[in-house]
Amino acid sequence: MKKEKMTFEITKRYGVISVSEKGWSKELNLIAWNGNNPRLDIRDWSPDHKYMSKGVTLDYKQARTLKRLLEKIK
Repeated sequence: MKKEKMTFEITKRYGVISVSEKGWSKELNLIAWNGNNPRLDIRDWSPDHKYMSKGVTLDYKQARTLKRLLEKIK
């Protein structure tokens, strides 16, 4: 069985969380995967945004829950 190529479009870049020594940046972006509705996404990107690491993709409800949990950290 042939594996289909995944497509993505970064529809909004919110910001860089950190940058590695190799120049890859951990970013929070809004991404539409395979033509679906955009979702919030955290992952590492190469400087040219051609390559990416595995990441975490959240809908808005999940992101709000994560925000509440992070606010509990002191």
